[in-house]
Amino acid sequence: MKSLMVQGTTSGAGKTTLVAALCRIFSDKGYSVAPFKSQNMSNFGYATPDFEISRAQAIQAIAARCQITPDLNPIMLKPLGNYYSLVYLNGKRYKKMHAKEYYAKFVKSKGIKAATDSLSRLKKNYDLIILEGAGSPAEINLQKYDIANMQIAQKANASVLLVSDIDKGGSFASIVGTMALIEKKYQKLVKGFVFNKFRGDIDILKPGFRKLKQITKIPVLGTIPMIKMNLPEEDSLDAKPKEIAWTKNNIAKIDKELDKLAKTVTNNLDIKTIESMIK
Repeated sequence: MKSLMVQGTTSGAGKTTLVAALCRIFSDKGYSVAPFKSQNMSNFGYATPDFEISRAQAIQAIAARCQITPDLNPIMLKPLGNYYSLVYLNGKRYKKMHAKEYYAKFVKSKGIKAATDSLSRLKKNYDLIILEGAGSPAEINLQKYDIANMQIAQKANASVLLVSDIDKGGSFASIVGTMALIEKKYQKLVKGFVFNKFRGDIDILKPGFRKLKQITKIPVLGTIPMIKMNLPEEDSLDAKPKEIAWTKNNIAKIDKELDKLAKTVTNNLDIKTIESMIK
């Protein structure tokens, strides 16, 4: 089993979308692929009579053409306000928790065990696991509790792509700053950078790419343009997502959008280099 992980310099950098695209790209290449996100905060789930996970991982599973199971997202947090969340564990409603309790009592015991157990089961059934991080791996106040980024990348032996939203500005600084704040033992896991949501002439960026490689010794593997997509959004930042019905017709529409997304990403990302990273 091989693994690849997409992490971001911030929330909203495009991790979820890039993982979905890579799931479809590598599925098209003949890999048996599954997405994985150990911990996701979202009010929008994919629910069956038996379990509920984040709908983002369900859409990634559609992209990967794999079965949707609780192992794809073993921990889901539904925010309730005032630092409380409703915690779902292995697809089942677990308990309401304050952030302090979650970090102090849950993460390092039940949380990391659930994540690693799910990852182990996926490893046995798929050629390639494409993991998604959460937020940023450089939140230095939370690093010891972070079971969604570098710690899980290390356990999965995953090469990491670090993606940044260039539309918001400050991407070069955020990439360099993120690399500086990641613990040294994890820095070697990062194999490439991706700039997302770009508008304009890519030649303007190339001197910055060269300088970035001089500073970090890590290459830029692609620049993805701003894309208009008709995929359900996650409830983060300025997104205003809507509920969707998981009908055959809607799933077919999502599938068609994933094909378009994969084609755009393939045309703007060094897929050969990424594939060599996971062999």
